Amino acid sequence: MTQGCAAPAQTAHLPATVDLANEAVIQGTVLRDGSPVSGAYARLLDASGEFTAEVVTSEEGVFRFFAADGSWTVRVLAPGGVSVDSSVTAETGAIAGLEVAI
Repeated sequence: MTQGCAAPAQTAHLPATVDLANEAVIQGTVLRDGSPVSGAYARLLDASGEFTAEVVTSEEGVFRFFAADGSWTVRVLAPGGVSVDSSVTAETGAIAGLEVAI
């Protein structure tokens, strides 16, 4: 079954098919009062603030982006008008982890 252009499943574990040596990964979890938030939107903004990508958090509140090396902003949008920005630096060969409390 073809997935088309949809984002891959957002899971806590990096898929086995990903060669981390050749990827810069930004991954995080969205939490409210310590519990995961599913269905929130995580947006990836470049260093100039331009929109680059968006995914919906999984049941575990997880989001993941594959990005170029450099400085990024992850903007989490959740019900109730919540908007939280987090700065992160992506580097090939590493997972830049975030925990976003809303």
